[in-house]
Amino acid sequence: MLSGSKLDNLIKRQKKSVSELAAAMKRAGFSEQQAASAIRNWRKGLYKPLPRSSDIEAIASALGVEATGISEWRCSVRYAPTSPRKAGLVTQLISGRSAQEALDVLKFTRKRAAEMVQKALKSAIANADEASADVEKLYVCQARVDGAGVRIGTKRFRAKDRGKAYSIRKMASHIHIAVTEM
Repeated sequence: MLSGSKLDNLIKRQKKSVSELAAAMKRAGFSEQQAASAIRNWRKGLYKPLPRSSDIEAIASALGVEATGISEWRCSVRYAPTSPRKAGLVTQLISGRSAQEALDVLKFTRKRAAEMVQKALKSAIANADEASADVEKLYVCQARVDGAGVRIGTKRFRAKDRGKAYSIRKMASHIHIAVTEM
C-alpha cells in the first residue's frame, strides 16, 4: 500500500509537480487529469481510487526511488474479543518502535490483547517480506485500535432491583497495524 506521508515528503523534497507524476502514471482508462486527482488524494492519505502496484512503481520511478521506499504494509484483526481501551494500552507500547523490538516487547507483555496485536504485527511483517522489503529496517508507523461494538453472542442481562435488567456488555475491537521501511 502506498504511504501518503512518505509520498508527500518526497514530492516536497524533490520539488516535483503533480502533473509530472501524473504524466508518468498514465494507465488504461485513466486520463492525466484523473491521475493528477488521484495523486492529490494519495498525498492527503485518501486512498480513492485505491493505488495499484503498477501505480506505485510508476510513481517511484518518476521520483527516482524504489517502490518499497514509498510503501507501507498493513494488517488488521477485525472483531478481536477485547475492549478497545485494553487493546489500546498494548498498541501504545509498540507504536514508533522497530518491528523486531516491538515483537520483543509484545512477547513479554502480560496482557491478553498482546497476543492479538502480535499476530497482526507478524502478518504485516510477512506482507512486507512478500513485497521484498528489507525486514531488518521495518518499524511500526501506525498502531491503532477502533471500537467494534458489543461482541456477537454475548448479549446477556443481570437482574437488578425492582425487576429491572441491566445488560452485560462485552466489547470487541478492530486492531490496525502498519509497518514501513526507515
